[in-house]
Amino acid sequence: MESAANLNNSGIALTEANRPFEAIPLFQKALAIEPENPLLWLNLGIAQQKTGDYPDAIESFRRSINIDDDLAEAWHSMGLIYYEMKEFELAEECYLCALARFEYDPKTWNNLGVLFFNKNNLEEARNCFERSVSICPQYYDAIYNLRDTCRELGDYRAAAEFERVLSGLNISPGGE
Repeated sequence: MESAANLNNSGIALTEANRPFEAIPLFQKALAIEPENPLLWLNLGIAQQKTGDYPDAIESFRRSINIDDDLAEAWHSMGLIYYEMKEFELAEECYLCALARFEYDPKTWNNLGVLFFNKNNLEEARNCFERSVSICPQYYDAIYNLRDTCRELGDYRAAAEFERVLSGLNISPGGE
């Protein structure tokens, strides 16, 4: 009999290999063995999210949170879905819940900044991007977003400095 841990590891590998449709049955099989394992629900939700099945992904993240409310990654992942669905208030709520549980996540700060930027709340966006960069000084996406936000705010000196930092990084967008 396969263990939930082995099924989970195989599912993660398939999800990371961009084969989420193959991963989902493995997570479901693992959940039949360990239905109260919040990480299995989280991983199932991530795979479902990659397939575009947002309703099921949200339900999986909620199941994960119901078991372990402190699972910041589940809150963050749910926020990403709500953002993609243009449900900005729900996305903000999820990001804030994630940060309340783990305040040192540069990705969540960056994503919250993107949300504020798109709501034209540029000062809040800048604060979020600065927080992200203070946690992870070479986080390309956050520095890029901070540069653009400074430009929008008319702080061209800061924008030029962030442009200089970006040009010195050996990292491409989306990477850390």
